[in-house]
Amino acid sequence: MIQTASIVGLAKTILILLLAYSIFKYVMRLLSPWIIRSMARKMAQKFNQPPPNYNSQNEGDISIDKTEIKQRPKQDVGEYIDYEELD
Repeated sequence: MIQTASIVGLAKTILILLLAYSIFKYVMRLLSPWIIRSMARKMAQKFNQPPPNYNSQNEGDISIDKTEIKQRPKQDVGEYIDYEELD
C-alpha cells in the first residue's frame, strides 16, 4: 500500500521534533552541573595521583641511568668524487 505525505503528518513530525528538542534541552540543563562536577572530580583525582614511573627518592638525590648506544653498521654508499666548477 502506498502512502502519501500530508500537511498534517508533516506538522505532527515537526511538533514532535520540537518537543523532543525542548525536553532534551531542559534535561541537559538540569544534568549538566552534575556531569561537569563528576568530570572535575575525576580530573582532580588523576592530577593528585603520582605518575606510574614515580620513584620515591629523597629530594636532591641524583641518579643517572646510562643506556648503551647502539652503533649502526656503516653502509657503503659509494666512492666520493671531488669535482671542480667550470666557468
